[in-house]
Amino acid sequence: MIRSMTGFARTERGASWGSVAWELRSVNHRYLEIGMRLPEELRSLEPRFRQQIAARLKRGKVDCSLRVAWEAAGDRELALDIELAGRVAEAAAEIRARVGELAMPGTIDLLRWPGVVREQERDLEPVAELAAAALSQALDELESARQREGERLATALAERCEAVTGLVGQVRDALPSIRAALRTRLLERLAGLDLEIDSQRLEQELVIQLGKMDVDEETDRLASHLAEVRRILSADGDEPNGRRLDFLMQEFNREANTLGSKSMDPETTRIAVDLKVLIEQMREQVQNIE
Repeated sequence: MIRSMTGFARTERGASWGSVAWELRSVNHRYLEIGMRLPEELRSLEPRFRQQIAARLKRGKVDCSLRVAWEAAGDRELALDIELAGRVAEAAAEIRARVGELAMPGTIDLLRWPGVVREQERDLEPVAELAAAALSQALDELESARQREGERLATALAERCEAVTGLVGQVRDALPSIRAALRTRLLERLAGLDLEIDSQRLEQELVIQLGKMDVDEETDRLASHLAEVRRILSADGDEPNGRRLDFLMQEFNREANTLGSKSMDPETTRIAVDLKVLIEQMREQVQNIE
């Protein structure tokens, strides 16, 4: 199964205390690279979320953002430090007694004093559980998006494989006429020199020239690489195939270069150029495959 490394997903889940929302964006990358943006109070959960993502994705640069919205809790009890408020009031009274008439702190002033009113600590375990469930759902959506894009890439690769197969067939079909033309050209050149022709030496020269342009090995290897690409595209497993396909693209390019260097006529040169164009198009598509 072919999966792309490009995708986007967004999920949101709510509870009585508020809601969580994940946004996941992934693009192609050689390895798995996870960028995580979390609320400060949930920073301790980052290793858990990273492990959850790494268990599902193998390659790609994945940017993950978690937003937590808390419901207003008007009935939540305030955590008051009455002793601290009393000490602040006593200190103010002592200062007034020593330096004279001063405005005494009022109730609101005391409540604003650092530590007098503390925000009630939140129970983060329900938040962690809801965020983990929402992340799992977001990963489901991201994988579905990457799979849909992968199917499109697989179709594009299969079409280009057919085009490469056609070009390889053209090379094989053209070889007999190319060899015959080479023999004719060599005989014409020798005839123009008005020299006595040694038939044995002529055959040896023909063998040398034909050996230089023999591309049977290259076309056979191209056919073998095409069969492997088709096998990967039709496989049902979940293993990432991007690196394997990338290696095959390098092998394709090597054979196309050798085919071009051995070319001794315009037709095979054209075919070699067309092959390299198709292989480059395939390589660009493969860069997005997980």
